[in-house]
Amino acid sequence: MKSVPGGVNISILGKELMVACPDGEREALIAAARELDSRMREIQNGGKVIGGERVAMMAALNLSNEVQQLRTHSTSVPAELDSRLEALNHKIEAALLD
Repeated sequence: MKSVPGGVNISILGKELMVACPDGEREALIAAARELDSRMREIQNGGKVIGGERVAMMAALNLSNEVQQLRTHSTSVPAELDSRLEALNHKIEAALLD
């Protein structure tokens, strides 16, 4: 995964994607992409879910559930962190639709 002017080139399950990203958020996006790739590979290697789209949906569902649990159990999640998580979630969803 590498940064290029105006965006970041990431790889998820062997698919290369160019994602637009502000300079200050590149490292966070790369880390999110690596985490998503890892989660999707875990699900895929488990053998219970077949097909890239289904693997992506299960990974997204698992990550969304974790975010919801953090929101529920933590009353002190800073608004900035919450908005950054939401922005990263939208970027991941957009990348998966390409």
